[in-house]
Amino acid sequence: MPLKYKLLTLVFAVLLLSSCSSIYMPGVPNTPMLTTKGEFAAGGHISLRGNINVNTAYAFSDNFAAMVNFGSMDSERRKKDIKHNYFELGGGYFKTFGPENNRILEFYAGMGTASSKRVIRNFDDGVLINTDIYDADYTKMFVQANYSSKKTSKVSLLGIDFGLNYGTAWRLSFASTKDFKLNGVPQINEDNIFIEPVFFTRMVLSEQFQLQYTSGSNIGLRSRKFLNAGHSVFTIGAVLNVGRKPKTK
Repeated sequence: MPLKYKLLTLVFAVLLLSSCSSIYMPGVPNTPMLTTKGEFAAGGHISLRGNINVNTAYAFSDNFAAMVNFGSMDSERRKKDIKHNYFELGGGYFKTFGPENNRILEFYAGMGTASSKRVIRNFDDGVLINTDIYDADYTKMFVQANYSSKKTSKVSLLGIDFGLNYGTAWRLSFASTKDFKLNGVPQINEDNIFIEPVFFTRMVLSEQFQLQYTSGSNIGLRSRKFLNAGHSVFTIGAVLNVGRKPKTK
């Protein structure tokens, strides 16, 4: 096996192992692609594991906007149960540029809270030998930069041409646990800093409605036992933009 594939296998193995006890779970960063005052954007995204994210944003001027994000996951499986909820508030600046004003830069900052509960079961020859329960709340602050383009490429499906938009978001999150318990016993709280690059593709069904595929990673800058980078972002969803007005020159 070539060295690069061995390294990729090792990375994915580390991610899978670390996800067993990881308290932190990133959401889908809000990428509203706002362009004018009065525009409202809303997006719903879901992962294959059932992690649901809802993002909203409103432009209250031609350059400034507010956002509200929230998400939830409630998964019960034989070896692992996950119950996770989060809520975020933020605001920031956006600007269009380029020959046709079809490229967008967005900068946001905000804060949020989350609750996380994980039940991990260990089996030996099919017999349950141990159960660990991780229960914690955490707070976080974030800063985020988005770049996207409304300049569309074309893709043909079933003889119909659809436009494609692309974009990326880079988020820096500062998270700290509180009231962390392991099997009901209080633990030392942890903090970490996460770099969360995300890339997305949107299929344009109409000027207001698009389908979105999002993929991204999660990198923890500090070595922590529980508040670590155990989850990545892979979701499909839909985005609605309404209230857009032509910009006056």
